[in-house]
Amino acid sequence: MSFASLHPLSQLLLQLVTVLVAARVTGLLFARLGQSAVIGEIAAGVLLGPSLLGWIAPGVFQTLFPASSVGTLQLLSQIGVCLFLFVVGMTVDVGHLRQKTPAALVISHASIVVPALCGALLSPWLFPSLAGPDATPASFTVFMAISMSITAFPVLARILDERGLSATALGVMALTCAAVGDVTAWIMLAGIVAVTQEGAWAGSIVTLVRVAVFAIVMLVGVRRLLPRWMGSGSSPEAPLGQNVLVAALALMLVSALTTELIGIHALFGAFLAGVVMPRQGTLRQQMVVRIEDFSAVFLLPLFFVVTGLRTSITLINDLQGWAICAAIILVATAGKIGGTYVAARWTGMPRPDAFALGVLMNTRGLMELIALNIGYDLGILSPRIFAMLVIMALVTTALTGPLLTWAKRWR
Repeated sequence: MSFASLHPLSQLLLQLVTVLVAARVTGLLFARLGQSAVIGEIAAGVLLGPSLLGWIAPGVFQTLFPASSVGTLQLLSQIGVCLFLFVVGMTVDVGHLRQKTPAALVISHASIVVPALCGALLSPWLFPSLAGPDATPASFTVFMAISMSITAFPVLARILDERGLSATALGVMALTCAAVGDVTAWIMLAGIVAVTQEGAWAGSIVTLVRVAVFAIVMLVGVRRLLPRWMGSGSSPEAPLGQNVLVAALALMLVSALTTELIGIHALFGAFLAGVVMPRQGTLRQQMVVRIEDFSAVFLLPLFFVVTGLRTSITLINDLQGWAICAAIILVATAGKIGGTYVAARWTGMPRPDAFALGVLMNTRGLMELIALNIGYDLGILSPRIFAMLVIMALVTTALTGPLLTWAKRWR
């Protein structure tokens, strides 16, 4: 039977097998090279797209990923990202963030503001030739600022765990700053999505007010009622039951649906649902384990492939394009590491630790890709700048391991 005549279900199953195997193999390969496995999984998505497979074997690429099948892959990938952000929300301890030390407050804000300003200053140079069809100077500037300031909290947590740094002062500071950065980035993204979707400031203000009301209801009302509804306070060590798991997933889906209907992305609702999950006992930890493996192993690789299908490195086909790409990487890295380093030194942190913290905060990875895909869907990013920013996310994340090793030798 010809692959060209496959039934849609057979086509999807073939895609799933290809994606899962490619993601696992490249993830293991990158892990053996001293990198985080997630970098290899992201790279697998890019390699399966037009940048490599579509370039060296266009017939195979068209057979494996026909245009008619991309919509199904995209929907499945969005479910995976919603589950992933639900887990990320559960790992963000809002109570802990409110009790940050003055040093953490200064460093976290500097690690966001300095690279964001660098991105904003870079955007007027990029806008004329690289903005998307629906971009305005303001929306493009804000989006470049966001793309420069994001830190990948989950990838950072994995890197710290792999290097035995999670419980150290440096690791705790890095995770705190990254958590603040993630929350700030999502608030900024919500604002730019609202403005872009509505097309007018009056409509966007109404949308943002609705989002604020919904967030207050979730953070104040639902968050207080959930322990009683889910029974998490009755037996702190009780195993996670199916009814509780279904209730949590239903809340996540309803929250995601609500933010989608309000006028911003469903991903914001999924993240917010994770933030309000009860923290008494072990319910949250059990839920993270149950959901994270399925979303990370099965569904997130689909998101990497959808990103890879949109990433055509061949669009950067001249010296000027690669010069711009290199400039973006340089500005993003210098802004993130430099801003963090200066703030950390100002608070009294030793030079090696301040540099190591800057390197850790320069980890972008998956959270960056999620933001970039939102910008692409909104028409703010053109395919060419999208490819450049994907390369920037991969390079800055890949630099974390080698630069951390260098910082350790500096001590």
